[in-house]
Amino acid sequence: MDDFKQRLDNLLTATAKQGASDLHLAVGRHPTLRIDGVLVPLQSEPLITPDIMEGIVGELMTPDQKQKLLAQRQLDFAYSFEDKARFRVNVYYQRGYLAAVLRLVPAQIRTVEELNLPPLLHDLSKLSQGFILLVGPAGHGKSSTLAAIVDEINHTRSDHVITIEDPIEYLFTQDQCMISQREVGNDALSFHSALRTVLRQDPDVIMVGEMRDGVSIGTAMTAAETGHLVLSTLHTNSAAQTIDRIIDSFPPEQQSQVTSQLAATLVAIVSQRLLPRISGGRVPATEIMIVNPAIRNLIRERKTYQIDLVIETSLQEGMVTLNRSLVNLVKNKEVSLENAELYSLNPAELRILLERS
Repeated sequence: MDDFKQRLDNLLTATAKQGASDLHLAVGRHPTLRIDGVLVPLQSEPLITPDIMEGIVGELMTPDQKQKLLAQRQLDFAYSFEDKARFRVNVYYQRGYLAAVLRLVPAQIRTVEELNLPPLLHDLSKLSQGFILLVGPAGHGKSSTLAAIVDEINHTRSDHVITIEDPIEYLFTQDQCMISQREVGNDALSFHSALRTVLRQDPDVIMVGEMRDGVSIGTAMTAAETGHLVLSTLHTNSAAQTIDRIIDSFPPEQQSQVTSQLAATLVAIVSQRLLPRISGGRVPATEIMIVNPAIRNLIRERKTYQIDLVIETSLQEGMVTLNRSLVNLVKNKEVSLENAELYSLNPAELRILLERS
């Protein structure tokens, strides 16, 4: 058993020291790190056998978690490594064998500036009500951006912040705010049950780790409607796609009401990608949509295909399209044109913008 503990400790230390975002463990492979978005096998480590995999997972999990894993065949949880680092862990089965991915959660919550995000995000932390969404693919920094905004609220306002997460990622150190962090599975049975009762806990700010379904989205919008600031994340690619996804997650007979509710409560959508930086590391490209009267009307009329045009023509309000953000990164020689095109949702338009700039 000690051997497995030592092996796990060595791997977690290597993950933190090499600045990796994730550690992948799978039978028949070397332990593998994701560094700046690229998978790097640790060739110095032996190939993982089924016994080694079982031993390492045994060290990560409590007896209760092992029971849940056997029943559900996969499990999300957080793991603290000797007060040095925290990891968000997903253990699952593949081809009958255990496998795991451990995402490193930095101990320090980084600020908007430290994350190289647009200064406009400071304005979001000043809002007292409304619905803010951080969107983008998995592993592109949504949780870090969300934590930066919530921590800025923590240092600048005297509010009650409630987070509902699965599992808890960043640990907030209470400053001016009172912060209640609720973990699904431990502190609440589900996102839905936690959200349903959250308004009885006298919150000012509610952070939901991820919108899982129409029920949780509907409850979050109702909270935003009744004078609370609600922040959450979704796995979508753009502001326009996010609005469609939200409305489409409800049955047809509810969509008209949901559309009106969303138009009334939504205040901003920030979509982000992390691109490989020419000088090493990764840098964010962001699309920012601030809901103004024009966008409110487009949401109500279900004309989301026109939203990109409003964002493009509202630069003076602080809005920015993803392509415009990519153009700035290419011009400033932060990212290569090839990578910008790879991450763009409209590479042809990106090239036109670059020629004009």
